[in-house]
Amino acid sequence: MNILRLQCEDQAGIVAAVATTLANHQCNIEESAQFHDPLSNQFFMRVVFSCPDESCSINFRERFAGNAQHFAMQWQLCDGAAPVKTLILVSKADHCLHDLLYRWRSKHLPIDIVGVASNHETLGPLVVQHNLPFHHAPITGGDKPAQEHQLIDIANKTGAELIVMARYMQVLSDKFCSNFAGRVINIHHSFLPGFKGARPYHQAYERGVKIIGATAHFATPDLDEGPIIAQDVVPVDHAQSPAAMQIMGQDTESRVLARAVGLYAQRRVFLHGKRTVIL
Repeated sequence: MNILRLQCEDQAGIVAAVATTLANHQCNIEESAQFHDPLSNQFFMRVVFSCPDESCSINFRERFAGNAQHFAMQWQLCDGAAPVKTLILVSKADHCLHDLLYRWRSKHLPIDIVGVASNHETLGPLVVQHNLPFHHAPITGGDKPAQEHQLIDIANKTGAELIVMARYMQVLSDKFCSNFAGRVINIHHSFLPGFKGARPYHQAYERGVKIIGATAHFATPDLDEGPIIAQDVVPVDHAQSPAAMQIMGQDTESRVLARAVGLYAQRRVFLHGKRTVIL
């Protein structure tokens, strides 16, 4: 199974060129989705297709390069059967990590967890229990650049394409975000924009909110303002205490983060400025 992703300025003939090139190489389209953004006149397309043999897939790639140049496309051809190599970052909270490990172990997420890194040792036993590498990367003496360099080294050595901040309670530097742009997914404990700072559920309780939620987004140098991938909310009322809201919020965080990781791993997420297009 192959996945073709493309983005370019909208113009006549794009879909026909894609379909014709696939047909000429005896490839079968199994799923196709497209979107035209009228504000930017950008066109997005995701096509899942199968080939009779590997040579057809190689020939298609070579032939399609001509189409891509003609339409000035940004494009990518992915192996849909290959799980995405994923590095997970955590601190002390374990709810998102537990959920990701379960979905990975039960093959509900098409990812290959290549390791878990943390600035604390708290979750090390849980990771080792799942026969995964655990990397302890403490911030020693306040030297955060050195710690981030260690994380970058881990990501590079493991071949991680995707980095997931599963309640990793550290702000990534501008350099880190830029080096891994579009490859770091963070989970935020609010339906963004929301209550920033400490004790968010207590702030929400004190304001008498009627919903709480979670937001999964790409990490950028602008804290908690990266392109949003997935969100969800749950209703609450005056009867819920901060502790009860926190439990509900943690469940929502886990579900939303897993949904975002799944969308990325299925190659459905397109970056479009400060937004995302999900096909």
